[in-house]
Amino acid sequence: MAFSADELRVLRRALAVALHPAPLQDEDVRDALRLADSVDEAVREAGRLRAFLLDDLARYREALPGSLSGYLELLQDALAAGYDPAADDLAALRALRRNPAAAALLARCQILAERSVRARLARVSQATATPPTAAPRARLLALPGGRAAADEPKPRPPVPTERPVPKPSEVFPPRRRPVPPPPPEERVAG
Repeated sequence: MAFSADELRVLRRALAVALHPAPLQDEDVRDALRLADSVDEAVREAGRLRAFLLDDLARYREALPGSLSGYLELLQDALAAGYDPAADDLAALRALRRNPAAAALLARCQILAERSVRARLARVSQATATPPTAAPRARLLALPGGRAAADEPKPRPPVPTERPVPKPSEVFPPRRRPVPPPPPEERVAG
């Protein structure tokens, strides 16, 4: 993740205030909140990109052996980004191990998969041994010396941007059946 010069300035001020608490101006607080929102959006975008790449990897894996070169390239990129190879990846690479690139990638994936399993087992054994002490990341509501979140105006309820969907009975009113004319015996000559 890369920060712009303005974002680094805001980050530097926020870190300085965290180390040496001092009152903040409203603009500094708004800048810090804007930076926090930007970082959160970047994290969400990275998650969306990762999901897309993993879906793409699965599509290439399903199209094997015809997509061998594309699959190997995508898998190498995913591994470089921290992806732990799944059982499907290992099975696909085992089926393709006649290819030298696939065989080399299989050896690498087996090592990574083994490390991943060992790490998961270690986390599980730690979790059962001691209760977790770290709380999940909380949203930054106020900076020391800055304006508290309670002082901020309450957000307005969202204004509906779309019209409500009408009911079928509103769009197509019920048809009224025509009233048949009275029988000739009941007609009155006038």
